[in-house]
Order: sequence, then C-alpha cells, then structure tokens
Amino acid sequence: MTKHYDLISIGAGSGGLSAAERAAKYGKKCAIIEPGALGGTCVNVGCVPKKVMWYAANLAHDLKTAAGYGFSLEKTAFDWNHLVKARNLFVSNINNWYYTFLEDSNIDLIDGTGRFVDAHTVEVEGELYTADHIVVATGGEPTIPNIPGAELGITSDGFFELMEQPKSVAIIGSGYIAVELAGVLNALGTDVTLILRGEHLLRPFDAMLRETLMEQMVNDGITLASSSQIDSLSQTDDGLINITCRTGNHQQGFDKVIWAVGRTPKLQELNLAATKIELDDAGFVKIDEFQNTAEPGVYAVGDITDRPPLTPVAIAAARRLSDRLFNHQSDRKLETNIVPTVVFTHPPIATIGLTEDEARAGHGSAVKIYSSRFTPMFHTFEPDGQHQTAMKLVTVGAQEKIIGCHVIGIGADEMIQGFAVAMRMGATKKDFDDTIAVHPSSAEEFVTMR
Repeated sequence: MTKHYDLISIGAGSGGLSAAERAAKYGKKCAIIEPGALGGTCVNVGCVPKKVMWYAANLAHDLKTAAGYGFSLEKTAFDWNHLVKARNLFVSNINNWYYTFLEDSNIDLIDGTGRFVDAHTVEVEGELYTADHIVVATGGEPTIPNIPGAELGITSDGFFELMEQPKSVAIIGSGYIAVELAGVLNALGTDVTLILRGEHLLRPFDAMLRETLMEQMVNDGITLASSSQIDSLSQTDDGLINITCRTGNHQQGFDKVIWAVGRTPKLQELNLAATKIELDDAGFVKIDEFQNTAEPGVYAVGDITDRPPLTPVAIAAARRLSDRLFNHQSDRKLETNIVPTVVFTHPPIATIGLTEDEARAGHGSAVKIYSSRFTPMFHTFEPDGQHQTAMKLVTVGAQEKIIGCHVIGIGADEMIQGFAVAMRMGATKKDFDDTIAVHPSSAEEFVTMR
C-alpha cells in the first residue's frame, strides 16, 4: 500500500533535513529518504569533521608560537589515532541526535535509496511513497578524474577514513577542500605537496586573499606545484605513489594522493527520466529563484544545484521553500547576492560580496578600494617568522557603498559574520568609519581604514 505525505525530502543532509523540519513545524506530514548516515556531507565528511581537524592544526601552530610567550615545550607529541577516534565519536553523537530529532518532530525516516517512479511517487526498497511536494537534496560526491591509476588516490571522504597519519601527501586541486586539507596535514607534521592545474589556488577569490595564502603556505613548508596537468598515477613496489604530469614536472614518492578536484551532483540513482527535471551542461539540476525544477511540485536544494555549495545556503534555501509552500509566504526565497563564506586555511580566509576585479568589471571607475596589511598582535612574538593579516573593502559610488569585504588572518572566521549583516543592510564606508573600534583587535582595522 502506498503511503502519502505532504512533503518528502530525498536526502538527509542539511537541505533535506531543513525542508522537512520547517514543514513539520507547520503541521505537515513529512518523510526523509536516506540510505546513509544522517547529516549528509557536512556532518559526516565535510564541515564538522574538517573543523575538528582544523582546530587540531591550529593548536600545532600555537605550540610553535608559545615559545615567544615564554613557554618551554620541548617535548610535544601528537597522536593522530586519538584525534580521529575523538572526532568520529563527536560525529556519531550528532548522527544519533538526528534520529531523536526526527522522531520528536514526527518526521518519518525511510532507510534506503529513493528512485522516482513518476513525478510524485518514489520507490524505496520496493515500497512506494507519494507526496504533494518532493524536495531533491541528495548532495554531491567527490570527483575522480578518468586517468590511468586514478584509483590509487583517495578523495576527501577517504581522508576522513585515515586511521594513521601519512608521512607524505600530494593533494591535487586548488579549491576549498584542497587548501584546507593541505593546511591541516602540514600543521600536523605531514610533508605536503599541493598540485595545481593552473597558476592560482582559490581562483574565484580576491587576488589579495589568494596571494597572501600562497605566500603563507610556502612559508609554512608546503610545496606548491602549479601548472601541472596530471596524466597518470602509478605505484612502486614499496607502495609509494608517483604522479606523471604532461609538462614533465613529475612528482614522486607519496604515501597518499588526495583528489580534491571538485564534486559531482549525486543524481545517478534517482531515475530523473521519470520526471521533467532538467540538468544544465555541468550536470546540476536546473531550478528557478524559488527552487522549482521543471517538474511542478518537485524542488531541488543544496549541492545538486548551481547555488553556492555551502551548508548554510542549503539550509536557508530549504527553510524558505517550506515557508513558501506551507506558511503562505508566496514571495519567500533565498537571495544569494550577499553570501559570507570562510575557507579554513591557516590562517583562515573570510569573504563577502564582489572581488576587486569583479567590481571594476561591473562598475569601472566608480570603485574605490581600501586595504590594510599588518602583523596581528598574537603573532608578534613568533620565533620563526610572522603571520600576516590582510584586509580589503571594495566600495562603489559617491556614497561608497560596501560591496566586497575580504580578510585573511587570525580570527577572520569569527569576525566576518557581523560584517555580513552590515553589508546586507547596505552599509557604506562612512557607516564603518562612524563605528567605534574594538581595541586592540584585528577586526577594528575594518572600521579604521583610510
């Protein structure tokens, strides 16, 4: 017998959970279909375990800085296995909390892989479920290139399965995942080579951020191999991995190779052919500004769309969707013109709005830039070189409205949220100038730039 719901979410990641949770608050009967662990990429192999590793890496950096403050720490040791077990327990506790949360919210959890039979019917393990509204939120999976020996590498998912710390690693990629994993492994003592297909890492980011990070990574001992087109991977008799590049810039002798070359929407098992859902040239589900697909009553949120692949974006989109569908908010939708984001590198990067190049391309001579570079107080006593903080405000027009805010440096991840609120409210440079600074802090530089 077919079971009917007001809303079904296919996928128990941030987007799917949030859509069902908000709809259930409005008294709707909801279900979530999920074959794996609750919480999706973010909780299990993304934001959450990554941040734990980042905290550990920060502590490793701080131990080096401690000598400048008078601490004697000659005997320090790091236990990778201990950290991994603690991290996995933390993640497991979140998984378990979700089960209780769904039960308390009267949301049914259907264990298995969902497959469309028609636009409003989904099959799971031979059982049929129907709904007035279906949210597709199956997320993405790491991309592995189709080259000889590619299977010798692991992905970011595989990184979180490592029970032993590798001595030497090659990370192939230039985006969020690549630079974050490079920073973590390097700080914890692994010899890291970051292999870039082009000349730059974090290509969509402001040039100030990219260049400052590259300088710091080199100073921290990470090897950067740019303009490296990879042809193949091979393994030696002693188990080490060699990388062959078409440019002749070969890399050899790695314990592990990590693919971090992007993520692919996870749609293969959905049988989208049973619906009118359309994909774009990159394989993402086509949606309009209200998350509608080409199939009426079927929606898409999260990493299967071309919206920013960030957990808070998926959550916000899903909640607004349920507000629109079930709470008479017909115009409720997600605006993505001002989306703050952080890259958890060492030091972290935080950014909102347009880069300088984007602003100049769109506004020309109306753009005015304010920037600053300094050594934050915390790093003043470093014994082996100082970490820098760099900041930039991008303004436009006679009122100098702030349309871009960028920072790399200690504390960047925590300071950016408030500035995102200010930008969403249309803050100008004068608004920043008229704000009393918090002293001494790095954040005060944003309101004292001249």
